[in-house]
Amino acid sequence: MTGATRRPAVGFIGLGDQGLPMATAIADAGFPPHAWARRPTSLDGLRGVPHIRHDTIQDMAAACDIVGLCVSTDEDVLELVAGGLLEGLGPGSVVVNHGTGIPANAVRLTEVCAPPGVEVLDAPVSGGRPAAEERRLTTMVGGPQPVAERYEPVFSSFSRHVVYLGAVGAGQTAKLFNNALLMMNQAGIAEIVDLAAKLGMDPTRLVDVLKLGSASSAALTLLNTMVTLDNVEHLSSVEALDMELFDTAMRDADVDAGSVTARGMAGAHGLPGLLHRLNP
Repeated sequence: MTGATRRPAVGFIGLGDQGLPMATAIADAGFPPHAWARRPTSLDGLRGVPHIRHDTIQDMAAACDIVGLCVSTDEDVLELVAGGLLEGLGPGSVVVNHGTGIPANAVRLTEVCAPPGVEVLDAPVSGGRPAAEERRLTTMVGGPQPVAERYEPVFSSFSRHVVYLGAVGAGQTAKLFNNALLMMNQAGIAEIVDLAAKLGMDPTRLVDVLKLGSASSAALTLLNTMVTLDNVEHLSSVEALDMELFDTAMRDADVDAGSVTARGMAGAHGLPGLLHRLNP
């Protein structure tokens, strides 16, 4: 941050389903975000929200101490950094990847940003749009700890929990484990529901009571709340992609996680069938 007595200038790119409420929370916390978008109409979501619009990514970067990216893939992040973001950022500024990716690409991003003296944090978030809107995301941070601590007030604007995990890539590793466990739990729920159906039980009533007992989990509570018949096919596809990222990360680390990958994939691919069974 340039200047110890002022609030940091925060940039934000990626005003999608989760990014828009995050940027709004940043503004509400007193950090009116500098904004730029590949599609200028995306900025319309910030109407009524204090922010500063920029016509080019370079101009936005030059005005910022820290820029958060909430875009779909690691490739998108690297493309934005190489496509003008790094050109505009000054030494000591920070790039933060809030999306889900693999640890190796977090290291790669750090290497790309190092020559001009730009710091990098991987800080993926968990909770989805509802949690973003209610400012209760969990943010998992990897990278230099002093940098993470310096900008924790920005992350806390949209988070209930901000957890520092360790060196670069640690945030992404934690997020991939988080996603894998969610999908493994979904696979277990599907198996229990299948057994219940074979016994003639009402699976919907069973799931309702499991949510109240010691078996409760996020995987259970999301069913028919955040996961609905309208979005389940899309979410299933996203989860399968997340498990592919998990598998890649484990292979990169030379760790045998085949059984976890298979179980997680079963949960991802089985999610539509599970939800349809709960909504006959």
